Amino acid sequence: MIDQATVDRILDAAQIVDVVSDFVTLRKRGVNYVGLCPFHDDRTPSFSVSPARNICKCFACGKGGNPVHFIMEHEQITYIEALKYLARKYGIEVKERELSNEERQAKNDRESAFIVNQFARDYYHDILLNNPDGRSIGLAYFRNRGFRDDIIEKFQLGYALQQRDAFPKEAIAKGYNEKFLTSYEAKVKINDREDTVVKGTGICYKRDDGQLVDRYAGRVIFPWISLSGKVVAFGGRLLDSRTKGVAQKYVNSPDSEIFHKERELYGIFQAKKAIVKEDCVYMVEGYTDVISMHQCGVENVVANSGTALSKYQINILHRFTNNIILLYDGDEAGIHAATRGAEMLLQEGMTVKVCLLPDGDDPDSFARKHTAQEYRQFINDNATDYIRFKTGLLLRQAGSDPLKRGEAIREVTKSIAIIPEAIMRDVFVKEAADMLGIEEKRMVGYVADQRKANREADEKRKAIAAQSPQTPQNQEVSQGTAPLDPASSQSEMPDAPPMPPLDNSPNGDMSSNGERVQAGNDLMSVNSQSAKALYKYEFHIMQLVVRYGEKVMCELTDEEGNTTPVTVIDFVSSTLEQDDMVLTNPLFREMFKLAMEHQHDTGYSAERYFINHPNTAISQMALELVSERYQLSKYHSKYQTIVADDQRLQELSTEITISYKYAIVSESLKELMRQLQDPVIAADELKCAQTIQRYTELREIQAELAKRLGERVVLTF
Repeated sequence: MIDQATVDRILDAAQIVDVVSDFVTLRKRGVNYVGLCPFHDDRTPSFSVSPARNICKCFACGKGGNPVHFIMEHEQITYIEALKYLARKYGIEVKERELSNEERQAKNDRESAFIVNQFARDYYHDILLNNPDGRSIGLAYFRNRGFRDDIIEKFQLGYALQQRDAFPKEAIAKGYNEKFLTSYEAKVKINDREDTVVKGTGICYKRDDGQLVDRYAGRVIFPWISLSGKVVAFGGRLLDSRTKGVAQKYVNSPDSEIFHKERELYGIFQAKKAIVKEDCVYMVEGYTDVISMHQCGVENVVANSGTALSKYQINILHRFTNNIILLYDGDEAGIHAATRGAEMLLQEGMTVKVCLLPDGDDPDSFARKHTAQEYRQFINDNATDYIRFKTGLLLRQAGSDPLKRGEAIREVTKSIAIIPEAIMRDVFVKEAADMLGIEEKRMVGYVADQRKANREADEKRKAIAAQSPQTPQNQEVSQGTAPLDPASSQSEMPDAPPMPPLDNSPNGDMSSNGERVQAGNDLMSVNSQSAKALYKYEFHIMQLVVRYGEKVMCELTDEEGNTTPVTVIDFVSSTLEQDDMVLTNPLFREMFKLAMEHQHDTGYSAERYFINHPNTAISQMALELVSERYQLSKYHSKYQTIVADDQRLQELSTEITISYKYAIVSESLKELMRQLQDPVIAADELKCAQTIQRYTELREIQAELAKRLGERVVLTF
């Protein structure tokens, strides 16, 4: 764990202009700097950098933040890794808490495995480029497949000599421990429970006679690189001349503490930036498919290497995009591969499309024949959403057989039922009903029944799990699966409050279906539509809190002459409490709670605290709250006196809070008027009288608030 003092040193040292300038050409504009945004295809400078606030923001795509968040987004790394990146840049020693002996040993073992893998990667790559056998066999193979030298370098491809003891001899001669060259089991404590884990790299293995041999001898090498840029495994392929009659063309590293095949995606490190930029990822099967597509200019592509997609892999992809296109050849094997794992993608809320290439082509061969533009155009013209693809496939297989047709309807229903978003389900229900030739309302009923069955099955599984004794799950030692990177360490996360669930407030929340929001007393009783209307007022309240929260806006003097400073946070809090009000937006509510909790911390600055918050939702909202797209030119200040907001905090805070109350009352009046138009309430004399009375009371409150604001509402939007 990085101690807070070190985090503060890094944040203090990191200057946004200095950090961004490493990746973006900036030019000065007023007090700020502008440049082309690195996160989208920017043609006009929309990326603004503010040295005064130490933040950056693109006013086109919305990306930005402080130096840490910029590095996280640009390099697609975790919060901890971004802090370490900046620490290295500014020469700051990263101090971490003292580890126990077991933790220290586990960490050393992991780091040793990574170091050995890195050495192996460099060794195989050097053999490919500089060894006579490597050049004549391995390099010749890659060039015959059309791979350019820059692509070979980009993916660090290599070659293992046919002499099976060549690599282990070289590694031992260089001082690497033999046990980390192989795989071995070790006893470790996990959650106070002793368990067995596989350590080492598995690059080599021992024969019965004790000789250490290279697992990949005589094969071309494809290194697996994790999201964080570490070499976690290797894939070795026999050359074409040796594959006849060989059952195992490819050999991959065995599962170990640092490599689980179901948790990694080949090419993700090279593709992550392109995936974010294109907001889409192409999924293929093999190493060469990925490499060939990169060479033709399509870089947002990864491979699952022939295995079914796992939840770990889906979670990795979901970090970067919500859109995935399964790209396979058009034969039976390709069609089968396209359907494998698609259901899990749908269940996770991703938009899934399938694109089958022309017969005789796979992603590798198709990429060698076409440019990036031609490749993308083909995909755009031929990609089909998965539900439509599956429905058409099942109908072709069913033909005129009524039993198979009925089975097709059941299979399509199951696929639609697992889609979490209601709107998407409705769209697919309509399309599937048209394709299957059945009434839409029947299809709706089938899907509803299937969803009910799924819920009951889930509840049954949960009940069984609750009754069974709880056993700790196998997990990696000192290296948990962090929210942003399965290869990053949870134990290294700095002390910071995590984002709690924002939909479990005791005061209620906005619902997605228009249900009533109860967030305080009757004055705050508004529906979800009204809550959305209040957002702009709450936005301005939080602007006050984040920009000036800790600043003193006035002083109160008691009867004895003692003065008490009143900060903006104190004022806003007391003003809302007077009428038992809370903010309706859950994120704003949580941020305001944090501001109240930390306002008395030594050296507390609301702006700095929220912009540097490790929770992305909070830091990004803070960025929105403090960002100013436009600046007044020098002309305005030349002929008139401009009073800055921080010089009129009392006036500004009063205007904003009263305007917020005025908006709440106005929305409550609208809601009461809708109730009076309800025939059920109109027919009930008692309810009707109570509603009219409440309406009259709120009208009086509205008039009083309007008087305090002046003859009109001062705060406009």
